[in-house]
Amino acid sequence: MQTHCKSFWKTVCCAMALSLAASTAQAAGDTGCGEEIPCELKGGDYYIHLPTDHPADQPLGAIFYLHGHRGKAVNAIRNKSFQKMADELGVAFVAVQGVNGTWSFPTAPRQRRDETAFFEDVLYDLSKRFGVDRERTLLSGFSSGGFMTWYVACEDSHRFSGYAPIAGAFWEPLPKDCPTEPPYLFHTHGTTDTVVPLEGRWLGGGQWKQGDVFESFAIWRRQNGLAETEPKTFTDGKLTCERWQPKTGLLELCLHDGGHSVEANFIRRAWNELGEMKGWTKKG
Repeated sequence: MQTHCKSFWKTVCCAMALSLAASTAQAAGDTGCGEEIPCELKGGDYYIHLPTDHPADQPLGAIFYLHGHRGKAVNAIRNKSFQKMADELGVAFVAVQGVNGTWSFPTAPRQRRDETAFFEDVLYDLSKRFGVDRERTLLSGFSSGGFMTWYVACEDSHRFSGYAPIAGAFWEPLPKDCPTEPPYLFHTHGTTDTVVPLEGRWLGGGQWKQGDVFESFAIWRRQNGLAETEPKTFTDGKLTCERWQPKTGLLELCLHDGGHSVEANFIRRAWNELGEMKGWTKKG
């Protein structure tokens, strides 16, 4: 990298570039990866952004993010709003890469990886390599990543501390039940979403069908005696929410009037709510 800048603006640009390179190197440290340098495992890769100035004597939590269809995890790690969220919350932001940009949930068109086993490997690696506290984790995903998030929660709600799917639920045929306790589930969806509508839609010329979000929630509600229970309703900013309270966990559906989109604030809100319920943090 050329460090001799002749003009003021070139000096500023060089300083910024050197700062970025230094922060990337610091994040990687002895771990061999960090920021835009992927952490390579046998089953795939993940990227991590570590929070700035995190006290060494405090537990390090982590927000996992699963990209949408054909997405790239490195783009999520470059997202400034995600970085800012992680820094302000004091958590690691972990962007996992799907095989060829896809996720192999049970009803997906193709099965390219055992995602359950891979996520376990990522969790183990994060704990060993970065000291992430496995008891302080949130799995979030957008669109196809949201589908995957629902299935992970259904298979074993205790794999992650909480779940924040965005614009994605189960696919048809929906599971009859989930063989686990209800998760702490914070689902966000746009009422004008046409890519993943609330009622779902057919794909591949009628070969596959995205599931209905309300019917997906009904699975959890039925098996926890909440089928006929009215939810608590409230608003939070631009979100209109319904919340059901099982004996353990939480089921929450929040809607906004936008389309197929993801915002860091959706994930931030879920982390803050989860942290307050778990006693990690104060609401903020």
